Amino acid sequence: MEKLLRSERNHGLDTLRALAIVLVVLHHYVSFVSQDESFGWVGKIGWVGVDLFFALSGYLIGNQIFAALRSGRPFSLPRFYARRFLRTLPNFYVVLALYWLWPWFRAGLELPPLWRFVTFTQNILLTPGTAFSHAWSLCVEEPDLLLLPALALGIAALRRSLRWAWAAIALAIVAGMVIRYVLWQDVVGAAGEGGLDYYRYIYYATICRFDELVAGVALALLRNYHGGLWQRIAARGNLACGAGSVLAALAFWWFLNDRLGLATTVFGYPLLALAFGLLILAALGENSLLRRVRIPGAASLALWSYAIYLLHKQLCILAKGPLRALGYAPDSAPAIVAMLALSVAGGWLLYRCVETPFMALRQRWVPDNFKQAD
Repeated sequence: MEKLLRSERNHGLDTLRALAIVLVVLHHYVSFVSQDESFGWVGKIGWVGVDLFFALSGYLIGNQIFAALRSGRPFSLPRFYARRFLRTLPNFYVVLALYWLWPWFRAGLELPPLWRFVTFTQNILLTPGTAFSHAWSLCVEEPDLLLLPALALGIAALRRSLRWAWAAIALAIVAGMVIRYVLWQDVVGAAGEGGLDYYRYIYYATICRFDELVAGVALALLRNYHGGLWQRIAARGNLACGAGSVLAALAFWWFLNDRLGLATTVFGYPLLALAFGLLILAALGENSLLRRVRIPGAASLALWSYAIYLLHKQLCILAKGPLRALGYAPDSAPAIVAMLALSVAGGWLLYRCVETPFMALRQRWVPDNFKQAD
């Protein structure tokens, strides 16, 4: 099964996924373990790795749906959901069980009620620093991606479906900006542009954080329904990579200097979405360097990235005390190397023991998204 997964991978997308998990791990290390500037500006801005994951998920899931709809074969919502659940839920529930059933694993952190994780509502008014707080991103991603196929089928049933689809994408981006503007004025500006309210009402909120998911879906729509335009754009993959890198650098600089500001809050996330969308486009271009260059280890990190994401933060928190007792402070090179290696090893173990068997079951039970013949 692992050989099959590797053989179908795109080097450019692997590089982006590996970059996303590295950024997230370094950011969480700085925020929850060392609480210093161990990785400089990279550690501070590493939270954008989650947004890169959003954009990748939006494209990959959107491409599955639109390609299936264009094939002429009957699309099956139950099979789509079954495939999605077998991909994401086993790892998630195993890690959730560690937090819920094993108090030692929480390291003294408060765990929100179990039902909030099960219903993917844990991100609503989430307090930063609680146990398994980084599951907030799944609470944003899962409901949105589960609604996408039903929305796509509804649009496809209408006349001029492409116009409706592009109108929905544009409306989603504008709605996100308007909602963030209103919320910032109501709960952040009044508090002096700071405090926990920014995170609780804006950063973690589903209605504020779908820009990158929408950008990924827009790419999938472009690829599947505007083939000629897609070919012309994808042929300029290196140009897209350069433009995406410049826009990403601009967004990083903006967030580093004014993360909680009104203008950054309203326009910064769409800028990130555009930058990451261009980078994904570059990764899909046949002749782009991003697609052709294979970075050693990137494919493995990409393959294990979901499992690493779920486990890494708590593993580092738990390892911090024993390493300090041995004389290695969290900002020391030995501690950093040990905890990052532990994060990768823990993710690999979860991938091998949980994700791989369930992906094999998925391949056996629901190998595609199409209705089966009677």
